[in-house]
Amino acid sequence: MKIFTPMRVVTFIAALFAALSLGLGVAVAASNHPADDGGVLGVFNGDQGSKACVHSRPLLERNERNVINYYRIAFNDKNPQLAVQLYGGAEYIQHNPLAANGFDAFIQFVTSFTTAFPDTHVDIRRVFADCDFVITLGSKGVDIFRLDANGKIVEHWDVLAQLSATSANGNPEV
Repeated sequence: MKIFTPMRVVTFIAALFAALSLGLGVAVAASNHPADDGGVLGVFNGDQGSKACVHSRPLLERNERNVINYYRIAFNDKNPQLAVQLYGGAEYIQHNPLAANGFDAFIQFVTSFTTAFPDTHVDIRRVFADCDFVITLGSKGVDIFRLDANGKIVEHWDVLAQLSATSANGNPEV
């Protein structure tokens, strides 16, 4: 068996080039975004100056649990009022001044959605926490939450995609 076939040499050179490009890209990105903590960037580089930014693993895990419980109670238990009562932060009103308590739209949405789709079950597959942000990945949806210093939800964004019957590469979509 020949060790140095043309295809193996080309593959090796391409892999080497990719690794060098990735390393250079990371180095350039790090140099363009200096961090206040000695040059180390956080995974999501959240607002490190935020009063709500947490760094300890127990507080990050608390934030993750709070977001998971918020969705579990609201959608799976079909009780958005309790979810808001337990995990909604007062600061949310500042970001949603048109709602009486800041969470009215969420409660109305969950109530109408779970009424229309009574078998709804939110299945969060992955959770990431950094500083005062929690990001969840579920059934073709990504949700981004910002929490206050007490672990209460004060902001939320989401991106949703429809599930397709099959994936292009044969791997599951979630």
